[in-house]
Amino acid sequence: MKIAALARPAAALAVAAGLIWIILLALGASPPNICQALWDGAFGNWLVFTDTLIKSTPLLFCGLAVAVAFEGALWNIGADGQLLAGALSAGALGPRLGGCPHPFATTALLVAGAGGGAVWGGITGWLRARRDVNEVIVSIMLNFVAGQILSWVVHGPLIEPSRAFPMSAPIARAAELRLYFRPSRINLGMLLAVVLAFASYGFIYHTKKGFELRAMGRNRRAALFFGINTGALTIWIMALSGALAGVGGATHVVAITHRLYESLSPGWGYEAIAVALIARLNPLAMVPAAVLFGALDNGAQAMQRTQGVSPVLVQVVEGLVIIILLALDTTAWGRLREALWPSQWNATEQDPPSSYKAI
Repeated sequence: MKIAALARPAAALAVAAGLIWIILLALGASPPNICQALWDGAFGNWLVFTDTLIKSTPLLFCGLAVAVAFEGALWNIGADGQLLAGALSAGALGPRLGGCPHPFATTALLVAGAGGGAVWGGITGWLRARRDVNEVIVSIMLNFVAGQILSWVVHGPLIEPSRAFPMSAPIARAAELRLYFRPSRINLGMLLAVVLAFASYGFIYHTKKGFELRAMGRNRRAALFFGINTGALTIWIMALSGALAGVGGATHVVAITHRLYESLSPGWGYEAIAVALIARLNPLAMVPAAVLFGALDNGAQAMQRTQGVSPVLVQVVEGLVIIILLALDTTAWGRLREALWPSQWNATEQDPPSSYKAI
């Protein structure tokens, strides 16, 4: 990603922070103290930093899922449901792998998670390709379906043996991802997310299928004219997108929770849309973007404890960032920036346009 491409996300963050700063002053709060509490809650010591990484990991998996689909102008709003589908697959299989070797058991659960997410994403892709059903509506509705299925299984078929609590039986110890540097919860799932970010970058920008995906995202009719099977590609890409989110759900079960329960996801799939937009759909830039949003989420709790400020403020910041980013892509802003910095922006206009401009 070129340095110039970072200017817009950085500007959106700065403007959002400035607006929140003004609001806090108007409410009589102390913005410096709130920022300090936010920082201490996200990076204040080794344990809170590792918790920030834990919150960042599902955001990175879901952000990659969103970015892959968005590159093809497929608006996958269903990463949350796909993550839950992956977690369900892993949580259902996990208790049955007690006698398996550790590498096989963990790999099996991650593959099961990818499969569950792929099926959930593939449903959306199939309906879009074969029935021309809007993928935004389908993917959002499937989020609620996945959430209700999860609620049903932890109250019924997968409930733990005592049947006293609405949660599943724990996965086998052989299937758990090992933790490092205890009492922190550092695990290899974090490394897997980063590896998949590099793999997604290579796929999008350095493979034939990735080129076809970007071509379809820029102009579906032109891609079809030049021989790209957009219907099959739509199904395949939505399945791949779902698999990435599904691996995120499986990783969270295998490494952190070790069982299923209601409200497993606090909305990672929706927040990941903001992560993808901040990163301009670049998988490599999504790593620091996910850490940023993970830090905001983790620091929000400390901000509430020490300063009495609602953690909802963090969600306001995230919403403002998206609104400002979209505003910076308007025609009016384009004319203004060309008037203010003509030479700089004329040079960068040669870069391919961002896929999410069609949102």
